Amino acid sequence: MTEINLQATLLDQTIDSPFLNASGVHCQTQEELDDLAQTKNLGALVTKSATLQVREGNPNPRYYDLPAGSINSMGLPNLGYEFYLDYVTKADKKPTILSVAALSAADAITLLKKIQASDYEGPTELNLSCPNIVGEPQLAYDFENTDKVLAEVFSFYTKPLGVKLPPYFDLVHFDKISAVLNKYPLTHVNTINSVGNGLWVDIETEQVVTKAKGGFGGVGGAMVLPTALANVRALRQRLNPSIKIMGTGGVTTGADAFAHILCGAELVSVGTQVIKEGLGAYDRLTAELKEIMAAKGYTSLSDFRGKLKEL
Repeated sequence: MTEINLQATLLDQTIDSPFLNASGVHCQTQEELDDLAQTKNLGALVTKSATLQVREGNPNPRYYDLPAGSINSMGLPNLGYEFYLDYVTKADKKPTILSVAALSAADAITLLKKIQASDYEGPTELNLSCPNIVGEPQLAYDFENTDKVLAEVFSFYTKPLGVKLPPYFDLVHFDKISAVLNKYPLTHVNTINSVGNGLWVDIETEQVVTKAKGGFGGVGGAMVLPTALANVRALRQRLNPSIKIMGTGGVTTGADAFAHILCGAELVSVGTQVIKEGLGAYDRLTAELKEIMAAKGYTSLSDFRGKLKEL
C-alpha cells in the first residue's frame, strides 16, 4: 500500500501533521499545553491568546454545545503573556505558536515589543479578532487601523509573526484586508476566528445560554464550515504566496480538513470538535484524511493543496 505523507510546513520547519489545536481550546494551563505536546497526531500547537495581564474572562456560563457547533463568550481567560512566553522558550517542545491578544492597539505594540526584546525566536500570532471582549471592537474589521498597527509593529518587530483574523463576508472586504496584509512580511494568517455575536435561545427556559453581552457570543463548529472555507479560499487567492494560510473553523471530519487544504490551507486547526470529543479527535481526523487521500491516489498534501476546481 502506498504510504500517505501528511507532512506540512510551519515556517521553515517540517512537521508530521497539518493539524493544530485552535487557540482557546485545551491550551490555557501548563497541564493542557503538555497534553497537546504529547498528542501524537497534532503537528504543532497554539497557546491560549495571551494578554498583558492575567484575565479571568467573562462570567459563567460562557460556553454552550449546539447541535451543529457551539457558542461561547469566553472573554480571553488566560494566565498572562509572561506565562506563555516562558512556556514557548523552554526546550524540547512540540513546535508551538505563541498567540497574543491585545485589548487595544497600544497593548498590541507593548506586547510585541516585549516579545521582540525576549529570547524567543519562534512564531507569534497576533489575534486581531476576539469577538467576546465586552465593549471592545475587533480590530481587523477596521482596515485603516489594522494597517496603522502593522506598520508600527514592523517598524521594530523582526521575528516571525502572523495574524488571526475574523470572518469576512463581502468580497470587497477580502480585497481590502489582503491589500493591507500584503504590505507586510507576515508568516501566516489564521482564518477564521468564531463568527461573532451569534445568539442561541433555549426555548424551554426562554433564555439565552451564555451570560456575558446578553447572550451574544462567538459561533463555532460544523455550522461555520462554509464561512471558514470561503475565507481560506478568498484569502489564498489574494495574499502573497509567502503568507501561508492556517484554516480554522468547522472541522469535524477528515473530509472537512481535506476541504480546507483543497481551498489552500497549509495547516488546519480544530476547536469545537476537540471540546466535544477530546484529544482523540486528532487520531480520527488523521485516519479519515488519509483514507480520502488514498481513495483519490494522493500521497502528499501538496498533491491537492489549493487546487480547488471551479465549474
